[in-house]
Amino acid sequence: MLASECYISVDVETAGPNPADYSLLSIGACLVSDLARGFYIELQPLYDRITVEAFSIHQLSLDDLRARGAPPRAAMQQFETWIAANAPANALPIFVAFNAPFDWMFVNDYFHRYLGYNPFGHSALDIKALYMGATRGAWLDTGMRKIMTRYQIEPTPLTHNALSDARDQARLFQKILTEIHGSANYTNPRE
Repeated sequence: MLASECYISVDVETAGPNPADYSLLSIGACLVSDLARGFYIELQPLYDRITVEAFSIHQLSLDDLRARGAPPRAAMQQFETWIAANAPANALPIFVAFNAPFDWMFVNDYFHRYLGYNPFGHSALDIKALYMGATRGAWLDTGMRKIMTRYQIEPTPLTHNALSDARDQARLFQKILTEIHGSANYTNPRE
């Protein structure tokens, strides 16, 4: 029986808007309770296409990734191994992301495609939605800069490095949880 939850902040960079047509290019993750415990990997692309918008955001080169990226199966195995090594044995790993539907669909697709299962199960926690509910605010007020300003977090330059972004969103998530629960208990033992 699982005794607790382990929040893992995940961010991805991709070649486009959906995993059926575009490649997952990088994954970054960290424990929400320990930002120094991070994971980062770049993947070889599956497809030759990339949108102008995606490239303008992360500037990852498909040619470079073909040469030095990890094969997708190996990348997902390394990510699964990192999750298993960093989530306590009695804890459920919880996928947490800022705009989780986007990141989740790529990670879930690649885990199922290459490993046959997803170590996060079949759900994800969206920071934007949690913030909206916690503050009783509007969806339009869930932008990262607005939330960082509210919690007096000094904005860092947005690098679109998946690990750096995962750590930034983990800091936001910590602040929201502290506001909701009144403490910094991020393993949430079941009562």
